Amino acid sequence: MPIVPIGVAAAPLAFFSFPEVVDPERHRDYNAWHQLDHLPENRALPGVVHGERWVRTPACRAASVGPADPTLDATQYVAMYWFAPAPGGSADAHVEEWRALGESTRQEGRRPELDWTVRRFTDFFRPETGVVAPEALVSVGALPFRPHRGVVIDVGRVVDPGVPAPPPELAPGVAGAWTFTGGRDRDAPPHGRLRITLHYCESDPLEVVEAMGAPAAPGVEPLLRTPLLPVVPWEWDWFESEETDGPA
Repeated sequence: MPIVPIGVAAAPLAFFSFPEVVDPERHRDYNAWHQLDHLPENRALPGVVHGERWVRTPACRAASVGPADPTLDATQYVAMYWFAPAPGGSADAHVEEWRALGESTRQEGRRPELDWTVRRFTDFFRPETGVVAPEALVSVGALPFRPHRGVVIDVGRVVDPGVPAPPPELAPGVAGAWTFTGGRDRDAPPHGRLRITLHYCESDPLEVVEAMGAPAAPGVEPLLRTPLLPVVPWEWDWFESEETDGPA
């Protein structure tokens, strides 16, 4: 019998964070802390299936398509975590371990970013549906682990709770996608919640988003469509030209 990896396919919950570094001189400090301390510690938790982070460079922001909510448009990075089911099926116990880690590292003085970083939006989301292109040669549960050149992220507000989240459509250059709806309580009415779709790109995300055009999803008010790039260790200079711009 063939073995089919489960990966994130059984994850009942995901967390998204949209931070902005409000001190332009602290981007390297922020990335060193997150990539070399915070992210590895979170990934090591037994209840975290996968964790990832992307950067919204100035070029990514310029390539954004369609309307942009002012709060979300300030985003410079996006981080997410997938949580495994705990006994009983929910991820509550794993979320509490994750939160406890955040508090313990704060008490140890390992949360320097709190002084110069603002989370423009954070929330828990439930994975709704995922699709993968046949030529990607992986299961949908393995998609986030597959190397990619970045993602295109769609964020929208659910305005018609009677319209379920449709399977994501795959644009050229996209290996697969996952859609999420905000809110941890599956029985709560979804009106006013947000919906996020991550399109995993194997082509340049800036070219993919241009080909995709403006977002349009039934029952959803678009808030942001933007490309995001992977964060490469020690290559953290995306915003330095912005810091040095100005009168000579």
